[in-house]
Amino acid sequence: MRLHLCAVGRLRAGPERALVDDYLDRLGKTGRALGLGPAEEHEVEDKRGGGMASEGALLARVVPAGAALCVLDERGKVLSSPEFAAQLAAWRDAGRQDAAFVIGGADGIDPALRDRADLAISFGRMVWPHLLVRVMLAEQLYRAATILAGSPYHRI
Repeated sequence: MRLHLCAVGRLRAGPERALVDDYLDRLGKTGRALGLGPAEEHEVEDKRGGGMASEGALLARVVPAGAALCVLDERGKVLSSPEFAAQLAAWRDAGRQDAAFVIGGADGIDPALRDRADLAISFGRMVWPHLLVRVMLAEQLYRAATILAGSPYHRI
């Protein structure tokens, strides 16, 4: 199952970019044997300033047809890492070819896109900067692969 990180905004060179690249590289190596990955990033920018609806339309265009859609939203479900890994495995085992993870802009995710989601998740009740959310998502995807592989990376 191919994984897609779809986000509003560009992640430029710096520590966050280095971390995302590192975790996605690790995911590619670990996930290959598990049928997870590779992971691809899709960055969109609303240059016209149309707000959440415009960002939602741009994000919807980069989500592959038929993909399991997961939005990151502060109102979403809080999952443990093993629960997140189990959800990825369930989508993969159900024959989903793609899973897309959507990170909205400063105002959040357009309700029309959020309503289409198979799953909405939250990294806790606090709001996180979008650059850090992308790092955290990349790490959790890698962690999910290690959990499914039985690797000691994840410790309870």
